[in-house]
Amino acid sequence: MIQFFDVSKSYDNGRVEAVKNLSMEIESGELFGFLGPNGAGKTTTIKMMTGLLKPDSGRITINGIDIREKPLEAKRIIGYVPDEPVFYEKMRGIQFLSFIADVFEIPPEKRSVIYELAEYFELKEALNDIVSSYSHGMRQKLAIIASLIHEPEVLILDEPIVGLDPKASFRLKEKLRSYCNEGRTVFFSTHVMEVAEKLCDRVGIIGKGSLIAAAPLSELRRDSGERSASLERIFLELTDSLKDEGHDYEL
Repeated sequence: MIQFFDVSKSYDNGRVEAVKNLSMEIESGELFGFLGPNGAGKTTTIKMMTGLLKPDSGRITINGIDIREKPLEAKRIIGYVPDEPVFYEKMRGIQFLSFIADVFEIPPEKRSVIYELAEYFELKEALNDIVSSYSHGMRQKLAIIASLIHEPEVLILDEPIVGLDPKASFRLKEKLRSYCNEGRTVFFSTHVMEVAEKLCDRVGIIGKGSLIAAAPLSELRRDSGERSASLERIFLELTDSLKDEGHDYEL
């Protein structure tokens, strides 16, 4: 469903390599967690997937559609929650979601999904309030609902758990799992190791722009030689190994 072919991206006239020769595949129906320290290249990778950034080299396809060659066609099947969602502050919540429904050409008879999702994430009573009055958690719920209303084949989320209360966090995890059970694909980044460990079919770990590992937790444990090791421990061992090779960053 998602394929990276030798993708690279640099900043500052090539002096800062954010992503280096990244190649990986995510299957249909897979819940894939993308992990890495701050500055490892997670958000750059996600922004290239969604067409917000252009790679310097390589290709990315979503369900066989090249995001660079056919961006609108690819974006029709993507739902996206950025790490810092941006809204039209003077719109009411329902106006914003209706605007998103217009963008994706959702017919009126199918727009009840807006209220169903708002009720599921306990935002229904606030839909008539202006977005500028929303708390951080309410904004995060609004962004999640907006990403789901067109029932995308691929859901891409950058740190979606941040700001959510425990109940909303539980419901999001429940929704992501059921989404994949329906044959759709979820790609999300997170710093919360416990979430990735319990939820994901497979995890990818990136460090200094390079993919260190991409495998189910059971395989990562086998490769580490510790069958009961937590994902957090494996993550720290793999990323610390980069520091031993001369790379340095704060975890």
